[in-house]
Amino acid sequence: MTIEAFREEVRGWLHDHCPDAARGPGSPVTIGSKRPISDELLAWRHAFGGRGWSVPSWPKEYGGGGLSPEEITVLNEELQAIKARVPMGGMGTSMIGPTLLEYGSEEQKKRHIPKIALGDVSWCQGYSEPGAGSDLAGLQTRMVDKGDYYEVNGQKIWTSGANFADWIFTLVRTDPEAPKHDGISFILIDMDQPGITVKPIQLISGTSPFCETFFDNAIAQKDELVGELNRGWTVGKRLLQHERSGLGGLRGAAPQRRRGRPRNGMADLARRYLGEDKSGRIAEPAARDKVVRFAMDQASFTATTRRAREESSSAQTPGETTSIFKYYGAQMARESAEFQTYLMGTQGHGWEGPGFEPHEIGANRGFLSSRAVTIYGGTNEIQMNIIAKRVLGLPD
Repeated sequence: MTIEAFREEVRGWLHDHCPDAARGPGSPVTIGSKRPISDELLAWRHAFGGRGWSVPSWPKEYGGGGLSPEEITVLNEELQAIKARVPMGGMGTSMIGPTLLEYGSEEQKKRHIPKIALGDVSWCQGYSEPGAGSDLAGLQTRMVDKGDYYEVNGQKIWTSGANFADWIFTLVRTDPEAPKHDGISFILIDMDQPGITVKPIQLISGTSPFCETFFDNAIAQKDELVGELNRGWTVGKRLLQHERSGLGGLRGAAPQRRRGRPRNGMADLARRYLGEDKSGRIAEPAARDKVVRFAMDQASFTATTRRAREESSSAQTPGETTSIFKYYGAQMARESAEFQTYLMGTQGHGWEGPGFEPHEIGANRGFLSSRAVTIYGGTNEIQMNIIAKRVLGLPD
């Protein structure tokens, strides 16, 4: 099939299957079994996932689309053309799915990946602990062999979305006598059991995806061990590369083609709040210079991530270089949120009540939330250490 024939096929299928409720601005199309969803959007989620287009680069035998990079670009362009809200994303598609494709057994792939593709299961990550954040290998959550199953005891923290998750992928200590990197295993655990308690954590922004997760004699099935017992650190590190790839923009959708001059949202915001001079430029010179610099940095970053995706082998996430994109992407996200509130002046610092428009309140809360961007997924300091040692080869 030619690429143009594929485009016509995609366009026709979307016309027939994508409902108006999934087009344009609105709430995300939810995944998993614990968030509410209308029958119409559930049908859209299953139809889209059933074609394998929620994970278009994954193999067809596990529920993926098996599409080429060129076909994925066409799919993204046609979705953007109708402003479709697609039921994809989350830790299933961005983290545990790619990891299972590399390290999972054939039975694990067949058991979990089709459900991820359909969006029927939501996942969360059990890595950090109160005493093991930056030093993740210091984790102490224990998993003990009980014959027919494993028993898990301990606590995880910052488990994003745990209150809505159906499953958790987690690192546990299985050999306390071994060197700390060698006694860790990677296990998949069903969240719907009495041995697991989840407590949401509220942050300064007023809301938070983060939770505390407690394991009290929780049960993990033996066939959910990914890789070898006591050799989970390798699997866990690879998953972090997939995570940082997503946070750094390496797994983003192809940019939409535009005709004419590209729109600059930051410039529009500056003109709205700061006004224009007689020549139509942003009135404040310092803000004008910063808008230009931000646009140039964003364009350079987008071009670099696109090149990195094109240079990597099909659907494969790069290795330690993901830390470069995670570091720079996090910095840009923080700077963007901070600059938006700066442009709005006092209007960018509202919390609630009259006198503030919804987008102004949203900008302030977004600014507060952005302070965590350089922490989660591995702090910027950790990323710089990885870049220095693993990418540049500098001595300890």
